[in-house]
Amino acid sequence: RKRGVEEDRMVKKTNSTSAGGGGKGASGQMSPEEKRQLPGKEASLFRQIVKFYETKQYKKGLKAADQILKKFPSHGETLSMKGLTLNCLERKTEAYDFVKKGLMNDLKSHVCWHVYGLLYRSDHEYREAIKCYMNALRLDKENIQILRDLSLLQIQMRDLSGFVETRRQLLTLRPAQRTNWIAFAVAHHLVCNYE
Repeated sequence: RKRGVEEDRMVKKTNSTSAGGGGKGASGQMSPEEKRQLPGKEASLFRQIVKFYETKQYKKGLKAADQILKKFPSHGETLSMKGLTLNCLERKTEAYDFVKKGLMNDLKSHVCWHVYGLLYRSDHEYREAIKCYMNALRLDKENIQILRDLSLLQIQMRDLSGFVETRRQLLTLRPAQRTNWIAFAVAHHLVCNYE
């Protein structure tokens, strides 16, 4: 359940995606990156939601999410995190509703797809979770936490060739970590590639 550094990275990425952007387009509408950008106070609240989720303070996380959603009712990533928090409080129907609503409001967010995958994983629907993780990786190819989560489900579902490829990507991204070398070797051993 603990996500750790990934959520901090998600928030930083969320806050920096439109830093170089240039306002509204010719049609006067905001781009998805601009919609995802939260002002300073709300961005801080979003980081708190993640921290509350990690420390299992779910009721505080819900309060923080509600504060953001009062001002930004269609912020996809906040809706998704609220859904994930509700899931931990055994309110599954509401959780799926919020995560789906968050995803509909921000289809281009790797955070929303990752949260949707975490929700499926908690319900032991591993194939659906893998699909969500793959969609998240299309949007953020080098996300370490999503790659780790994906590799765990691939080995769970006995998708050995996918497991080898995911562990190769992790090794390429973090070659200094010994665990990545060990997992890569184990992956090759599982597919009988001993060289």
